[in-house]
Amino acid sequence: MSGKKKSDIITPGEGPIEVSYIFPNGDRYEGECSRCASGVMMRSGAGKHTSEGGVIYTGEWHEDKMHGRGTLQHPSGALYEGEFKDNMYHGTGTYTFPDGCTYKGHFQENRLEGEGTFTNPQGLVWTGEFHGKAALGLKMQHNVWTT
Repeated sequence: MSGKKKSDIITPGEGPIEVSYIFPNGDRYEGECSRCASGVMMRSGAGKHTSEGGVIYTGEWHEDKMHGRGTLQHPSGALYEGEFKDNMYHGTGTYTFPDGCTYKGHFQENRLEGEGTFTNPQGLVWTGEFHGKAALGLKMQHNVWTT
Protein backbone atom coordinates (compact mmCIF):
# COMPACT_ATOMS: atom_id res chain seq x y z
CA MET A 1 0.00 0.00 0.00
CA SER A 2 1.26 3.49 -0.68
CA GLY A 3 -0.01 6.77 0.69
CA LYS A 4 -0.65 8.10 4.17
CA LYS A 5 -1.05 5.75 7.13
CA LYS A 6 -2.19 6.38 10.67
CA SER A 7 0.42 3.96 11.97
CA ASP A 8 3.64 2.69 10.42
CA ILE A 9 5.57 1.45 13.45
CA ILE A 10 5.14 -2.33 13.46
CA THR A 11 7.83 -4.76 12.49
CA PRO A 12 7.54 -7.76 10.12
CA GLY A 13 5.82 -10.76 11.64
CA GLU A 14 3.80 -8.79 14.20
CA GLY A 15 0.07 -9.30 14.28
CA PRO A 16 -2.39 -7.03 12.50
CA ILE A 17 -2.96 -3.45 13.60
CA GLU A 18 -5.94 -1.17 13.00
CA VAL A 19 -5.36 1.54 10.39
CA SER A 20 -7.25 4.25 8.58
CA TYR A 21 -5.66 4.76 5.18
CA ILE A 22 -6.31 7.09 2.24
CA PHE A 23 -4.85 6.07 -1.14
CA PRO A 24 -3.53 8.71 -3.58
CA ASN A 25 -6.55 8.09 -5.87
CA GLY A 26 -9.01 8.91 -3.04
CA ASP A 27 -9.91 5.31 -2.09
CA ARG A 28 -10.19 4.65 1.66
CA TYR A 29 -9.41 1.61 3.80
CA GLU A 30 -10.25 1.12 7.46
CA GLY A 31 -9.31 -2.10 9.15
CA GLU A 32 -6.48 -4.47 9.86
CA CYS A 33 -3.06 -4.37 8.21
CA SER A 34 0.19 -6.17 8.80
CA ARG A 35 3.71 -5.85 7.51
CA CYS A 36 5.00 -8.71 5.33
CA ALA A 37 8.55 -10.07 5.49
CA SER A 38 9.74 -7.53 2.88
CA GLY A 39 8.47 -4.69 5.09
CA VAL A 40 5.50 -3.68 2.93
CA MET A 41 2.21 -2.91 4.70
CA MET A 42 -0.70 -5.02 3.41
CA ARG A 43 -4.40 -5.24 4.14
CA SER A 44 -4.73 -8.40 6.21
CA GLY A 45 -7.63 -9.44 8.43
CA ALA A 46 -10.97 -7.65 8.55
CA GLY A 47 -11.50 -4.30 6.87
CA LYS A 48 -13.59 -1.99 4.72
CA HIS A 49 -12.37 -0.51 1.43
CA THR A 50 -14.38 2.26 -0.23
CA SER A 51 -13.38 3.29 -3.75
CA GLU A 52 -13.62 6.86 -4.96
CA GLY A 53 -16.30 5.57 -7.41
CA GLY A 54 -18.51 4.20 -4.61
CA VAL A 55 -17.67 0.48 -4.67
CA ILE A 56 -17.54 -0.82 -1.08
CA TYR A 57 -15.94 -4.07 0.07
CA THR A 58 -16.39 -5.13 3.68
CA GLY A 59 -14.80 -8.39 4.74
CA GLU A 60 -11.65 -10.43 5.03
CA TRP A 61 -8.32 -9.61 3.41
CA HIS A 62 -5.19 -11.68 2.82
CA GLU A 63 -1.95 -10.31 1.35
CA ASP A 64 -3.69 -7.10 0.19
CA LYS A 65 -6.48 -8.98 -1.66
CA MET A 66 -10.15 -9.65 -0.94
CA HIS A 67 -9.91 -13.20 0.37
CA GLY A 68 -12.34 -15.06 2.64
CA ARG A 69 -15.90 -13.95 3.41
CA GLY A 70 -17.10 -10.52 2.45
CA THR A 71 -19.63 -8.21 0.81
CA LEU A 72 -19.02 -6.17 -2.33
CA GLN A 73 -21.51 -3.38 -3.08
CA HIS A 74 -21.61 -1.55 -6.41
CA PRO A 75 -23.16 1.91 -7.00
CA SER A 76 -25.49 0.28 -9.59
CA GLY A 77 -27.19 -1.63 -6.77
CA ALA A 78 -25.48 -4.94 -7.57
CA LEU A 79 -24.36 -6.78 -4.45
CA TYR A 80 -22.25 -9.90 -3.85
CA GLU A 81 -22.17 -11.61 -0.46
CA GLY A 82 -20.01 -14.68 -0.07
CA GLU A 83 -16.54 -16.09 -0.50
CA PHE A 84 -13.65 -14.40 -2.26
CA LYS A 85 -10.25 -15.66 -3.37
CA ASP A 86 -7.54 -13.41 -4.81
CA ASN A 87 -9.97 -10.49 -5.42
CA MET A 88 -12.53 -12.70 -7.20
CA TYR A 89 -15.90 -14.24 -6.37
CA HIS A 90 -14.85 -17.80 -5.60
CA GLY A 91 -16.73 -20.36 -3.51
CA THR A 92 -20.34 -20.01 -2.42
CA GLY A 93 -22.22 -16.77 -2.47
CA THR A 94 -25.23 -14.73 -3.50
CA TYR A 95 -25.14 -12.16 -6.29
CA THR A 96 -28.02 -9.68 -6.47
CA PHE A 97 -28.34 -7.93 -9.82
CA PRO A 98 -29.45 -4.27 -10.05
CA ASP A 99 -32.90 -5.35 -11.32
CA GLY A 100 -33.48 -7.54 -8.25
CA CYS A 101 -32.67 -10.94 -9.80
CA THR A 102 -30.50 -13.13 -7.58
CA TYR A 103 -28.15 -16.04 -8.10
CA LYS A 104 -27.25 -18.17 -5.09
CA GLY A 105 -24.71 -20.90 -5.53
CA HIS A 106 -21.15 -21.59 -6.56
CA PHE A 107 -18.69 -19.21 -8.17
CA GLN A 108 -15.30 -19.85 -9.72
CA GLU A 109 -13.04 -16.92 -10.61
CA ASN A 110 -15.95 -14.42 -10.92
CA ARG A 111 -18.12 -16.84 -12.95
CA LEU A 112 -21.32 -18.68 -12.02
CA GLU A 113 -20.04 -22.25 -11.89
CA GLY A 114 -21.82 -25.34 -10.55
CA GLU A 115 -25.06 -25.88 -8.63
CA GLY A 116 -27.09 -22.76 -8.14
CA THR A 117 -30.47 -21.09 -7.92
CA PHE A 118 -31.58 -18.12 -10.00
CA THR A 119 -34.60 -16.07 -8.91
CA ASN A 120 -36.12 -13.34 -11.08
CA PRO A 121 -37.83 -10.18 -9.71
CA GLN A 122 -41.27 -11.83 -9.95
CA GLY A 123 -40.13 -14.67 -7.68
CA LEU A 124 -39.82 -17.43 -10.30
CA VAL A 125 -37.01 -19.80 -9.31
CA TRP A 126 -34.76 -21.94 -11.53
CA THR A 127 -32.24 -24.47 -10.21
CA GLY A 128 -29.52 -26.48 -11.88
CA GLU A 129 -25.96 -26.38 -13.19
CA PHE A 130 -24.53 -23.03 -14.22
CA HIS A 131 -21.42 -22.64 -16.39
CA GLY A 132 -20.66 -18.96 -16.89
CA LYS A 133 -23.34 -17.59 -19.21
CA ALA A 134 -24.66 -21.09 -20.05
CA ALA A 135 -27.19 -22.91 -17.89
CA LEU A 136 -28.58 -25.84 -19.83
CA GLY A 137 -31.19 -28.06 -18.22
CA LEU A 138 -32.43 -25.64 -15.57
CA LYS A 139 -35.58 -26.69 -13.74
CA MET A 140 -38.22 -24.19 -12.72
CA GLN A 141 -39.65 -24.68 -9.25
CA HIS A 142 -43.43 -24.59 -9.08
CA ASN A 143 -45.47 -23.52 -6.11
CA VAL A 144 -48.48 -25.72 -5.58
CA TRP A 145 -51.34 -24.01 -3.78
CA THR A 146 -53.89 -26.05 -1.93
CA THR A 147 -57.04 -24.84 -0.28
